Amino acid sequence: MSDVRKNIEALKAIAADPRKQLDRVLAEGKKAIGVIPYFAPEELVYAAGMVPFGMWGAETQVSESKRYFPAFYCSIVHTALDLAIKGEFDGLSAVMIPLTCDTLKGMGANWRYGVKNIPVIDVAYAQNRTIPAGEEFTESQFKKIRGQVEEIAGVKISDKALAEANKIYNANRKECLRFTELAASHPQTVSLTDRAMVLKARYFMERDAHTALLKAVNDALAALPEEPVKGKKIVTTGIIADSPELLGILQDNGFVIAADQIVHESVDFRALADEGPGAIHAMAERLNAVKGTSVLFDPAKSRNTELAEIAKAAGADGVLWVLTKFCDPEEFDYVPAKKVLDEAGIPLLLIEVDQQMVNYGQIRTAIETFREML
Repeated sequence: MSDVRKNIEALKAIAADPRKQLDRVLAEGKKAIGVIPYFAPEELVYAAGMVPFGMWGAETQVSESKRYFPAFYCSIVHTALDLAIKGEFDGLSAVMIPLTCDTLKGMGANWRYGVKNIPVIDVAYAQNRTIPAGEEFTESQFKKIRGQVEEIAGVKISDKALAEANKIYNANRKECLRFTELAASHPQTVSLTDRAMVLKARYFMERDAHTALLKAVNDALAALPEEPVKGKKIVTTGIIADSPELLGILQDNGFVIAADQIVHESVDFRALADEGPGAIHAMAERLNAVKGTSVLFDPAKSRNTELAEIAKAAGADGVLWVLTKFCDPEEFDYVPAKKVLDEAGIPLLLIEVDQQMVNYGQIRTAIETFREML
């Protein structure tokens, strides 16, 4: 097995079994804090010597969470709460829950009632995060959370440790971005499932460990000649697009993801934090710089212009909008985005996904039709 394949498979194994990773962390005597989407200040957890543990739900059928949320709520929240009630996250010292959408605003209260053994750290952001008052509010919240994390860790988070955490996270973001570019130029070596799982693994690992493995993958890919794209190039946009079934359908139809605007993927790592003094302020500033998502306030809908620019820069043949079912912010963004893409002459396909889906027949038909149209 080549080095690139060996390291990709190692990362895929981690992404496929998060519980095994959590057990490893706990067995090593470390503490872990769960991190619900989106954009929680997990650098604070890392700087305290603990491990942030991503909680993006899972492809599973829910039962327990239906006692707390209506069936028409986002499946990421549904499955995360369901898994927690069933004990899949036992061992976590706490969970961070950002208040970025209406569904998540009710998550904390339901979690406290249904998962009494894992305390909640609420993560509030200013809605108008880019104005000075908003940035100041977000920074104040991060400082409050710093105290909560210190209490759980039993240590004080030094400014030096937090600045180092920003550097480590920046290094990982850069390698992730580099990987998306190399994966697009090596579509035969890196399948769409490989791409998604390699990026997903970072949510369950210490970031420096993920960076080391990913850099090895990137260096090996960079040493290989670029590979021809035999099908059509697309840009994906949405909240999450890691379903093996969906990615398999795209692969079967010859699609290559040339770039993405997915919160679970590039939206999370495009913006970097300043590495100078004032690490907490730098974290708030980084949040201000995050673009391309419906889950952060974007009154000008700049996401849509950015999406068209990403598609043009990547030489994409079209855009795939991966709509998380029942996500109102995503639904609201679609109509103005379609107008912008239509004006730019960029074909757009909307598909609706849910982590509880068992039948992808309609999605397969839509994607096959899109391929023929392109």
